[in-house]
Amino acid sequence: MFFRFIFCIFIHCPVKPQGLKPNNIFLLGGQSNMAGRGGVYNDTKTNLLEWDGQVPPQCIPTSKILTLSLTKTWEIAYEPLHKEIDKLKTCGVGPGMPFSNQILAKLPDFGVIGLVPCAVGETKIEEWQKGTILYNQFVDRARTAMQSGGNIRALLWYQGESDCGEQDSMLYKGRLEKFFNDVRHDLNSPDLPIILVVISAGEGNFLRNVRDAQLNINLKNVVHVDAMGLTLLPDHLHLDTKSAVSIGQKLADSFLNNFNHKK
Repeated sequence: MFFRFIFCIFIHCPVKPQGLKPNNIFLLGGQSNMAGRGGVYNDTKTNLLEWDGQVPPQCIPTSKILTLSLTKTWEIAYEPLHKEIDKLKTCGVGPGMPFSNQILAKLPDFGVIGLVPCAVGETKIEEWQKGTILYNQFVDRARTAMQSGGNIRALLWYQGESDCGEQDSMLYKGRLEKFFNDVRHDLNSPDLPIILVVISAGEGNFLRNVRDAQLNINLKNVVHVDAMGLTLLPDHLHLDTKSAVSIGQKLADSFLNNFNHKK
């Protein structure tokens, strides 16, 4: 318990020099499906959620894929990518690793990728507004990542399942656009590419409202990929491992098709 406790605090310190540096930085934000729940199951003996430990080939670690750790050092990335960040939940396979491996498979000379995990399960878009703990941590980690000399190439955003209640769904579009605008302003990157996953499931009866909001975001350099049709865990909310890999690859293809020429 003590070991887990010491990782429960975001430490505000610069990147420590360890010789590992990315050329291309990607921010990973949102809630549980970005954090990754692929391979997570309920252990009937303990009645606790566990990860099955199965790592698909699309998520194999490589020295060309790094992650910004909780203590803000660049390390070799491996699943579960969000285990330190989404620390109160059981994390499994998510989109980050298959996204990175897909890019490197198509562009072997792309350079070293640096992932900045920031997603936290069960969070509403209201909890990501400027001035909140999540927002401040997100911007702080993004700024720290840039200190090593790499460029932030895109924000990958997968969130909205917790906003499918009536009131939250009606306010979702305005809140999401404000979040994107504030992030771009605070990172001094007004044209930051954003790839948004359109959710396929939600906690509430107003999934369609959130999907419509996501599909109609009216901001420059924001594109989307749709999770509809992908397979879910028995909870009917989280992507299984196969689908987490699939959405990661869709995000990579979207980046390469829409933004890779924009250095």
